[in-house]
Amino acid sequence: MRYGRANTPGATYFFTLNAADRGGRLLTDHIDALRDGFRTVRQSRPCVVDAICVLSEHMQRLMTLPREDADFATRGMLIMQGFSRREPGLEG
Repeated sequence: MRYGRANTPGATYFFTLNAADRGGRLLTDHIDALRDGFRTVRQSRPCVVDAICVLSEHMQRLMTLPREDADFATRGMLIMQGFSRREPGLEG
């Protein structure tokens, strides 16, 4: 079976990100680091964050990419890498 990933430039994508510790408060306790991660990535890879919901252990976001761009996966990876690097002890 081959996994099919959406590849539509300029589309709006919905994501859910779950923290490994589903009982913790990782995202809300470190919300400033998460904001910085988004801000940094959006400077180098523009997108519109149409909506975001950050709860203690998971985050959901609705994001629209530029007309010529469909690379939502790299943005998500870079946001979370930036988040974990801003807070000591979060990197695996």
